[in-house]
Amino acid sequence: MFFDSSYMLLIVVGLIITGIPQLLVKSTFTKYSKIKSEKRTTGAQVAKFLLNDAGIYNVTVEFIQGELTDHYDPTAKVLRLSESVYSSDSIAAIGVAAHEAGHAIQDNKGYVPMKLRSGIFPAVMFGQNLGPILIMVSLGLQAFMHLSGLTTLIALIGIALYGAVVVFQIVTLPVELNASNRAMHALVNGGYLTHEEAGGARNVLNAAAMTYIAAALYAILQILYYVWLLFGRNRD
Repeated sequence: MFFDSSYMLLIVVGLIITGIPQLLVKSTFTKYSKIKSEKRTTGAQVAKFLLNDAGIYNVTVEFIQGELTDHYDPTAKVLRLSESVYSSDSIAAIGVAAHEAGHAIQDNKGYVPMKLRSGIFPAVMFGQNLGPILIMVSLGLQAFMHLSGLTTLIALIGIALYGAVVVFQIVTLPVELNASNRAMHALVNGGYLTHEEAGGARNVLNAAAMTYIAAALYAILQILYYVWLLFGRNRD
């Protein structure tokens, strides 16, 4: 009942929307991973240099296993770089490392969208699982017990919970784009990359940005589908 053709279409569209940017990231990163930077500084070195340039001395740079598992942990004040970034002196590695350093700089300066994203993260972890469950429960009550009042209340709670996921994905966009802009500005102004090399690093970061745009778009489509399922189709 719940997994009808419209739901399957949503899944297929979601796979396309999110899958293509992921392939683009991998191909772009692979391309620029083969191009060494003129100064031959590694991703870890560049990250440390950029943090020092910004007057940040309480953030450590660590190695982490995996491919493109790079991230900044604002709670632990740790910038973790993956195998293909930490010790690599490629343009791609330097771009990714600088991007993560950009997040550390955001944290240091109290960048509001980043603080907002961190603040709603617990609600996101709660809502992304419970929200869809409540929506399915409301559909069941509506179909088999005809409890319209209770159904509406449960549905609204479910949509509100999943709405936190949508807000998180939308707020993530300015956080990621700003981190990339900070990264490119610091790399060029600090002389860590030439202007030509910076173009390659920018291509890598732009490809990564597409994955966040895709995730936000798919989250919006999902919540619109849930609203239609509960308050549109079932009132026809």
